Amino acid sequence: MIDPGVRSTAKGILLHEGKVLLNRCRDPFNGDYFCLPGGGQEKYETLAEAMRREMREETGYAVAVGRFAALFEEICDDPAYRAEAPQYCHKMYHIFVCSLADGERASPTEQDSTQVGSVWIPVEDLPGLKILPGEVAKVLPEIIAGKGPFFLGSKHHFLAHG
Repeated sequence: MIDPGVRSTAKGILLHEGKVLLNRCRDPFNGDYFCLPGGGQEKYETLAEAMRREMREETGYAVAVGRFAALFEEICDDPAYRAEAPQYCHKMYHIFVCSLADGERASPTEQDSTQVGSVWIPVEDLPGLKILPGEVAKVLPEIIAGKGPFFLGSKHHFLAHG
């Protein structure tokens, strides 16, 4: 097997009218949870290009990529998951604050396997939600308030967060 290396991802905090867009997800390890829209950067694609493409694919929204907000590294230690999906077991999350490029929404074309939809959440409701990875959830209010950028560290998980 060829080692897939580290997966570079672009994740977006899409803000609009006091709300943030989150992907609603479900998997057998974590149950129901929310995460930031976004995904893997393709070869020869900039992070901004990846962010715009992934946001459109997962949510249907066209976005303008704003400031860099945070960096987080996640490593899955489960041997079975490493054998099944090695390309998802070591990820770097490059997190950006985004805004809507226009008000139009197309149909999502490529949602993640754990994604069951996208939902606008009022910023004041974020603290009560299960948002993964938890390291992102902890600083989300600060990022929205304009603070950062943050290095959120590196974390080993036995099971992937989703």
